[in-house]
Amino acid sequence: MTGTYLGMPAFPEAAREAVGNSTLRANLRHATRTIREKRALAVAELDDWTALREAGKQIKDHTLRHLDTYLLQLEEAVTAAGGTVHWAQDAAEANRIVTDLVRATGETEVVKVKSMATQEIGLNEHLAAEGITAYETDLAELIVQLADDRPSHILVPAIHRNRGEIRDIFRERMGDWGRPAPEGLSDIPAELAEAARLHLRDKFLRAKVGVSGANFMVAETGTLVVVESEGNGRMCLTLPETLISVVGIEKVVPTWQDLEVFLQTLPRSSTAERMNPYTSMWTGTADGDGPRDFHLVLLDNGRTAVLADEVGRQALRCIRCSACLNVCPVYERAGGHAYGSVYPGPIGAILTPQLRGTASEVDASLPYASTLCGACYDVCPVAIDIPEVLVHLREQVADQGGHRVEKAVLGAAAWAFDHPAVLATAQRAASLTRALHPSRLPGPGRAWTDSRDLPQLPDKPFRDWWKRHHEGKEDAQ
Repeated sequence: MTGTYLGMPAFPEAAREAVGNSTLRANLRHATRTIREKRALAVAELDDWTALREAGKQIKDHTLRHLDTYLLQLEEAVTAAGGTVHWAQDAAEANRIVTDLVRATGETEVVKVKSMATQEIGLNEHLAAEGITAYETDLAELIVQLADDRPSHILVPAIHRNRGEIRDIFRERMGDWGRPAPEGLSDIPAELAEAARLHLRDKFLRAKVGVSGANFMVAETGTLVVVESEGNGRMCLTLPETLISVVGIEKVVPTWQDLEVFLQTLPRSSTAERMNPYTSMWTGTADGDGPRDFHLVLLDNGRTAVLADEVGRQALRCIRCSACLNVCPVYERAGGHAYGSVYPGPIGAILTPQLRGTASEVDASLPYASTLCGACYDVCPVAIDIPEVLVHLREQVADQGGHRVEKAVLGAAAWAFDHPAVLATAQRAASLTRALHPSRLPGPGRAWTDSRDLPQLPDKPFRDWWKRHHEGKEDAQ
């Protein structure tokens, strides 16, 4: 298992398998509908939600336009507060930096706060190969790790698992990673949570190194922010002697006043809460309070290339709330694993192909993993126009030869629409031969008709019908 899930099938093939799993579909349907209904109620409480959404968009766009300035300001502030900043161009460099920092402590274990960035670079797997064990402490991430599974949701990584499955995972695997599950463990949520708490408490108390990501970084003070709901983050961020935070460069915001906007929109969009139960902030190091050593690894890993795309760069506004996943009809049926990336759902369909490129079959297929219904844009707290970026990426895939037939057909259609006489002749010919038309397309077009029939053509084109029934009446008037 790797953080980027290399070698997985393209989205259509993976989704077809997922749709056939009735248990998976039931788990996803129940969870996503519950989350989105609660989110709608939480958002409705704010009369100025639209203004907050626009403010978040403007802050993010401003920061991205001046990202170099704010990153240097952040580095200066973190350094002044006693921290050390490292710059990582790609996943390999980030993994090397973290591994070297852990080795310097002499430790062979680390505790981790849930982090998309470390999953993106495959940090756990890299550390394991170097003899270092990384323990996930978020409840859902713990479930995924114990099951040797992959996350399938940004906010709820184990959303594809039900209570019975989680009970079985705890019974069978907890003992392999530390304190075993209690005898007679049931699937009652409180008992499952208590089993996880007891299992993790031993790790918190002995860990000397913590690894985290961050939801936000404040450039003016060098402050990092983690929001979470379980308290495991607070333990990982304060108890270890050394803290290593791996954060994407797009997570910086200029000021504390800017942070105020996102601390209102993120919890409502993600967990449907007015405020996260735990909001942890730290600025460098302090004598006798928290870790003695703090290291910030600023991760690029393709983000600079995304920034260069005027349409695609809006994906970097993302604050990882997962609201787009919970309203997406495609995600609800296919699940997160079908996307072949740590970033599933609509945001993954536009972010992953930009970070990794579209050379592989799975990455080239992701811009097509959407109905373009626009529900994702409607709920996004920073107004990312995901449908616009999807269409933009589809054009890029077609231009690079990924969809030659589609490009040729669309090119021919564009030419025909520019020549009305040719279009009229083609329409009449299609109507006259409609009895000979197949119900499914041949060749590459067959994929489109695997789940739908071709529409039947009328016996005469619309323009001929209009001419017969209306042109004479208009002349008479």
